[in-house]
Amino acid sequence: MSGRYDEHDHEHYERPRRRTRPRTKERPSYDDAVDGIVVTVDRGRFTLLVEGRTVMAMKSRPLGRKGVVVGDRVRVVGDISGTDGTLARIVEVTDRSTTLRRTADDDDPVERVIVANADQLVVVTALADPEPRPRLIDRALVAAYDAGMRPILCLTKADLADPETLLATYRHLGVAWVVTQRGGDLAPVREVLEGHTSVLVGHSGVGKSTLVNALVPDAGREVGVVNAVTGRGRHTSTSAYMLALPDERGWIVDTPGIRSFGLAHVDPDRLIEAFPDLDEMTDECPRGCTHGEGEPECGLDEAIATGGVDPLRVESFRRLLAARDVDPWTVG
Repeated sequence: MSGRYDEHDHEHYERPRRRTRPRTKERPSYDDAVDGIVVTVDRGRFTLLVEGRTVMAMKSRPLGRKGVVVGDRVRVVGDISGTDGTLARIVEVTDRSTTLRRTADDDDPVERVIVANADQLVVVTALADPEPRPRLIDRALVAAYDAGMRPILCLTKADLADPETLLATYRHLGVAWVVTQRGGDLAPVREVLEGHTSVLVGHSGVGKSTLVNALVPDAGREVGVVNAVTGRGRHTSTSAYMLALPDERGWIVDTPGIRSFGLAHVDPDRLIEAFPDLDEMTDECPRGCTHGEGEPECGLDEAIATGGVDPLRVESFRRLLAARDVDPWTVG
């Protein structure tokens, strides 16, 4: 038999084909999936509440790179018994009503969703020890307005300082507020939280975890201390965690202490929409107007000149606009 290759041999040769299953566009229906809510996330594993049980789950492959975050309402299949060592699968994430976002810094185009489906953002700020940081408060308020959430100031340690000085800064924005002191009555706080899903954000050391432990006695959130030299608290919470208030009166989400709040994703036009009375005054603004101080022919300036708006309210709004331009790493 000759070892020579004939150029016509390929006409009689067929390459072996791999055995593969026929492709189909049909997706599983997951008719047996049940509803759950994500309460915390840790290295690709999700802790859910499913039918009153704590269930560990992973994300199913068809979800791809779709993010799943604390507060997400999900559909789950597999072992939902909650028994140690079992793992269910998240097969669907339902549409979100709100998404609280931030970026690592103001030049970062990547948005990070912190919490989904919350309707209130509670900015926890100590009146002393550590001192309030208004610029970071402003940034948190901007994030709340952008997300369509109701912002609330929770001023702690009122036994150490008068809250009026800080409240005067935000009164013209119409921001809701509540004041607490160490060992004091938390009934006013419970009242503003009842019936809502509220995200608590704040610097380390402001009393946020102490507040959470008082509101949810079995929460067991670690409490930090404030450094006597730097005036800064150490981070105690390492991930967001969603907790049910007693008697099913609502939900709170405790978040790690924050030191920066990037706002690269916030559009000035979306921000002003949170203030309908000011928004209607900008209808005649030139194209591209940011409504900030010094903008030529801005409708807000014309409204001030004609007495159609409280100048202090415009000044407060523009302070929020300016907060977008402050380096998020220097807001401490």
